[in-house]
Amino acid sequence: MAAITAGMVKELREATGLGMMECKKALAEADGDMKKAVELLRIRSGAKASHVAGRIAAEGAVSVFIAADGKMGALVEVNCETDFVAKDLNFVAFVKTVARAAATSGATGIAALSQAVGPDGQTVEAVRQGLVMKLGENISVRRAVRVAAKGRLAHYLHGNRIGVLVDYEGGDEQLGRDLAMHIAASKPMCVAGEQVPPDSIAKERAIYTAQAQESGKPANIVARMVEGRIAKYLAEVALLGQPFVKNPDETVEKLLQAQRAKVHAFHLVIVGEGLEKKKDDFVAEVMAQAGGA
Repeated sequence: MAAITAGMVKELREATGLGMMECKKALAEADGDMKKAVELLRIRSGAKASHVAGRIAAEGAVSVFIAADGKMGALVEVNCETDFVAKDLNFVAFVKTVARAAATSGATGIAALSQAVGPDGQTVEAVRQGLVMKLGENISVRRAVRVAAKGRLAHYLHGNRIGVLVDYEGGDEQLGRDLAMHIAASKPMCVAGEQVPPDSIAKERAIYTAQAQESGKPANIVARMVEGRIAKYLAEVALLGQPFVKNPDETVEKLLQAQRAKVHAFHLVIVGEGLEKKKDDFVAEVMAQAGGA
């Protein structure tokens, strides 16, 4: 059985808002698997879905480049090892260079992008290698999304850690920025409910069914409860069904209808999302060394 540390319990508490003992017990039953522990707690307590398994761990920055006509753009993520380097002006400039190269070179895939030539005549890879030598950290281009818009592009950057590109038509530039800001804040999964992946719906259905069955209600009532929860879930994770962040009394869909506008697609990148960073337990290391002395 995996050792359950105080740090793991604290992380699960922060993700679910539940008590220490509940979290410790769930982690023990899940053998230390954070995802499984979250699901156990959701079934037992009705806790909301958590993104604990994809918490930001790695350092780095995102950047956006959009062509003057608003029709072509790119959103990139470049990783490094420490927050100190992520704020270095040379690193920040490199991330912007990568975004411009991703949008203008036509390169598809990280390998091709690495050979794209920047304004200074150097390839992205050559600049990266020079930066590694200068800053003394591993630096890697992790993601690059190139978008040819059906309408026009708008973007929003929250610091250098969250970036959004949204392809929309209708409305004005302020609407585009508001939509991008909303996506950064509310983190929808897709534009419309019908675009939610079937496996995500199946997972939620299984959790809601387990919760409803614990109520002891008849099967037909349980089925209606589950479908109601699924409908609510789809509204929460799809952009159109979400309450607009600047006016929660109206949904994004209503906002778009009022301005005769439409969202074709969006891209959201969060630095380090889905990556895990090694956590050093210095107390354990010292104790281990003392024990071996």
